Amino acid sequence: MTALILQSRLDSSRLPGKALLPLGERPMIRVVMEALQRVPADCRILACPEDSLAAFTPLSASAGFEIIAGPKADVLHRYCIAIRRYGPDWVIRATGDNPFVFTDAAAALLREAQTLGADYAGYSGLPYGAGVEVIRARALLQADEEAATEAEREHVCPFLYNHPERFLLHRPLAPLSWQGNEIRLTVDTPEDYERSERLYDALLSCPPAKRNKGETVIAVYRKTFERKP
Repeated sequence: MTALILQSRLDSSRLPGKALLPLGERPMIRVVMEALQRVPADCRILACPEDSLAAFTPLSASAGFEIIAGPKADVLHRYCIAIRRYGPDWVIRATGDNPFVFTDAAAALLREAQTLGADYAGYSGLPYGAGVEVIRARALLQADEEAATEAEREHVCPFLYNHPERFLLHRPLAPLSWQGNEIRLTVDTPEDYERSERLYDALLSCPPAKRNKGETVIAVYRKTFERKP
């Protein structure tokens, strides 16, 4: 069983309330959830802090996501609350900052991780904000038992890739068609949000099924912002 777990919260020091800022006619977090419906998974869960639960519950329900609440700073434990409740073998970790997540890359990474039996998988070379991570659920539960530092608990996966002697890691360079280190797709600042509005509007001219495909997003980004390959 595979669970896609999306983490998000309302407060942000650089861009407060960004999850509810509009992209098109919908809140950004709803746009993210709709994109992630195209990633293969048996269940989809929004994992948020307790103080975001009331605002996110109707949005998650309308997008077909379950919702759980947990500690704000201990995001690793938040994921493990979801794992213990729903019992998946595999977790796809996604974040609410990334409305242009590459759904085809996510599906490919999941296949690779499952074929290899990796404990952790993540592509390098993708645009910032385009990727997900794939993790064995039991590895995250082990991390929850042992991870001690603030960074290991807030960022979910560092305990795993900081211990390559204990976990099987799959961290390949992404295929060339998905590479774009110079491209920033995440939404973390007002400047990111302004750029995301322009890109979102530009992608509306593409068929819906292609709007979160890696090659499409990269091509439209470069055309919109006059970037060269």
